[in-house]
Amino acid sequence: MDKLDNPILQVLNDYKAAVFAKDVDSFVALYDADVLVFDMWRVWSYNGISSWREMAGGWFGSLGTERVIVDFSDVQTIVTQDLAVVHAFVTYKAVTTDGVDLRSLDNRLTVTLRQTGDGWKIVHQHTSSPIDLATATVIFKR
Repeated sequence: MDKLDNPILQVLNDYKAAVFAKDVDSFVALYDADVLVFDMWRVWSYNGISSWREMAGGWFGSLGTERVIVDFSDVQTIVTQDLAVVHAFVTYKAVTTDGVDLRSLDNRLTVTLRQTGDGWKIVHQHTSSPIDLATATVIFKR
């Protein structure tokens, strides 16, 4: 895979590849050791890379033979010398080994990255979806 010219967008590209490959090591390598993640699922927050690694292992392991295709849209970046903020819409689409679509959902994503000696690392991630006021259910389709 060719590396993108923009290192921040490369992190998103590497995220997509790690999720599709269900590669826990590649996935958590995108994150800082002290990462704080506000994820939509199960727990209020993940503090540090160990808890985030455990989440990734559980997620990828739960997929069986399925794969997940990640697609980012409307990506916006704000970059300074050593910090960057990215916000985007993200679609997670589960597919069979033959590429047949099974299901999908959309999230809103914001990540903060810090420049380190090992490149740009995600130090904070926040995912969300709006809540329907009438039913109090999550809206998973944009």
